[in-house]
Amino acid sequence: MVQQLEETTTIRRPFKAQPQVKEGPRANRDIRVPRVQLIDDDGTNRGVVSIEEALAAAEDAGLDLVEIAPNSEPPVCKITDLGKMKYQSQKKAAEARKKQKTIEIKEIKMRPNIDTHDYEVKMKAVRRFFEEGDKVKLTLRFRGREMAHMELGMQLLNRVREEVEPIAKVEAEPKLEGRQMMMVLAPRT
Repeated sequence: MVQQLEETTTIRRPFKAQPQVKEGPRANRDIRVPRVQLIDDDGTNRGVVSIEEALAAAEDAGLDLVEIAPNSEPPVCKITDLGKMKYQSQKKAAEARKKQKTIEIKEIKMRPNIDTHDYEVKMKAVRRFFEEGDKVKLTLRFRGREMAHMELGMQLLNRVREEVEPIAKVEAEPKLEGRQMMMVLAPRT
């Protein structure tokens, strides 16, 4: 008896890199349309001209031809310094990032039988967090036999809620997870 051996071959395809995607607007020879609406370097509208004429005008001015409205018919192009334009847009983006405020969730931990002074110190911190625009997660930790007195924890969280009512709203109602009771408060805007 003769055994037939099956031959398997693996076809390897050559690695094909993804085409590079250019950042920003198309410029100079990358603009592939026959006619464009041309705006020169001092902002004057020259009307619809051929792409060759627009490129020649940009070259005469020693600047670049940059496509600023590619979806209009015909596309709008401006004679400007491409490097300067990219720099300005990067500066604008950095300024926008600087003004952005990330909202953080700050956690305040308490115990159900907290002393009045400790409570006041924690509440001062809670108010400060709200002024900074952050959310506050109140965590009440129950130990040992304190689990039998859940109502003390609920009373404490309700007291906090009433105190911060004018400056904050409840985002997550008090809920019990294991030996911890949690409530999330967010500042009113």
